[in-house]
Amino acid sequence: MISRAAHRRGCRLLGAVALVSASVASAQQDAVLEALEFELERSMSVLGEQEAPPYFLSYEVTETHVVSASASFGSLTFGNRRQRRYLDVDVRVGDYALDSSRPLRESSGWQRRTRSPIAMENDVDAIRSMVWNATDQRYKEAAENLTKVRTDIEVKVDAEDQSADFSQEAPVEDLREVASLNVDAVDLDAWEAKVRRYSAPFAGNEHVYGGSATLQGVVEKRWFVSSEGTRVRTGRTQYRLSVSARTIAEDGMALPRYESFAARDAAALPSDDAVLATVHGMIDDLDALREAPIVDPYAGPAILSGRAAGVFFHEVLGHRVEGHRQKREDDGQTFKKKIGERILPEGFDITFDPTRRRIADTDLAGAYDYDNEGVGARPVAVVEDGVFKNFLMSRTPIEGFANSNGHGRKDIGYSSVARQSNLIVEAATTLDDDALKERLLAAVREQGKEYGLLFEDIQGGVTNTGRVLPNAFNVQPILVHRIYPDGREELVRGVDLIGTPLVALSRVVAAGGETVVFNGTCGAESGGVPVSAASPSILLSQIEVQKKRKSQRRPPLLPPPPLDAEEDAAE
Repeated sequence: MISRAAHRRGCRLLGAVALVSASVASAQQDAVLEALEFELERSMSVLGEQEAPPYFLSYEVTETHVVSASASFGSLTFGNRRQRRYLDVDVRVGDYALDSSRPLRESSGWQRRTRSPIAMENDVDAIRSMVWNATDQRYKEAAENLTKVRTDIEVKVDAEDQSADFSQEAPVEDLREVASLNVDAVDLDAWEAKVRRYSAPFAGNEHVYGGSATLQGVVEKRWFVSSEGTRVRTGRTQYRLSVSARTIAEDGMALPRYESFAARDAAALPSDDAVLATVHGMIDDLDALREAPIVDPYAGPAILSGRAAGVFFHEVLGHRVEGHRQKREDDGQTFKKKIGERILPEGFDITFDPTRRRIADTDLAGAYDYDNEGVGARPVAVVEDGVFKNFLMSRTPIEGFANSNGHGRKDIGYSSVARQSNLIVEAATTLDDDALKERLLAAVREQGKEYGLLFEDIQGGVTNTGRVLPNAFNVQPILVHRIYPDGREELVRGVDLIGTPLVALSRVVAAGGETVVFNGTCGAESGGVPVSAASPSILLSQIEVQKKRKSQRRPPLLPPPPLDAEEDAAE
């Protein structure tokens, strides 16, 4: 599942305060690293004397420094600064072939979150005490889990995939300098003034029932050490400006609009004037959507804009090429046996590349240096010239893929599994907008349809990869247009793009020119992780849409209060 955080072009954010300063000296002065290394060595030594000793132990500490401000209808709703550190412990009992991490068959696959807060102060003794306590608890759980795993093997049929539970990877040492954030140095008053200004225009429209703006700066630092010898210190910086608004049509349908701007540098965020122009455009869109007709269920040709196409590939392909899913026997395993088969037209390439930081003028949210298992990031070519080639791999092997390719990811408190990073779609041959539209209209005439559809903007999407429910996806658009054979375009509403993966991919026939980035957060069994999806527009010979769910409640009966208090008193 991916939620929306799209990035559009913008000019410099005037007056923004730079959050980041280069810091963190050598490893000898790093209290977190020192504490983790002490406890790693001690734990492996002491627990090694147990009847079921651990064969692998890793610690990951994630420190976040956050400054944020939010306002609604021109009034501040919150402004805060916060700093936190959490510890994740991975203790494995058994061996690489069979260990305590193996999921029990017929289990849901969704994880229990077990994050452990640790001291923010750089007190080695205090940090060690907290690491010791968490390690003891996780070891006991692992030893118990190994017994359950062995019992599960005895009473269930043989697994189809007999590959090992954990891959052997070469240790890495990279103790680079990492950005830090002095939250007290940020001019929070200036940030609060900005979000007030950005959200104020929403109060001037009687049909906008929610209008807000949020500005946030986050610096994340991570330390990772393991009993195999890996020692990594890394981090990331992200600024995000989000603007959202919603209205309700007369028939009760909720109609949202979202815009989001993401960057690694505050200077790359848009200017006040650019943001306000976006806000007024959103208000115009909401007014038009309230009056737009509802689309009936439809199957026919359609164009997906770059943002919509990115989410389409994320949901249709991306989740189904995450390696661990090929091992779970309750998963649909759509592409497990399709290595070497054509799944897209010639000339189409799809790569997942966490080392890519930027496309054109847009920063990519899914970039990182090391995954959450201490494995270096690297590009993975999943589709080459339309042919399926590869899976995204964590340190959970599958048949034919024994090692990680740097895609073991998670949110704090979860266990890593294979997850997406920066999905990048490229096409050897592309058409300009007019030519792509003409191809759409030709397909409309050939299929005898009244119109085709253009998906301009998107909210996000969801997908099911399992076997119990239909193996289907739902991409949730915000702005959709009907395009008639005479070239006329009409805004419509109330439509969800649905389908099943193999059929949907087989309908891709052509690509447009400009690549557009969709930045968002993807939620799955290992929590929410930042991702990007970059794609040109694509033409599909046929898609299916269904009516969007809507409320049965009427819009508000009480009109909004007037903006001028004196006018209110006079009435």
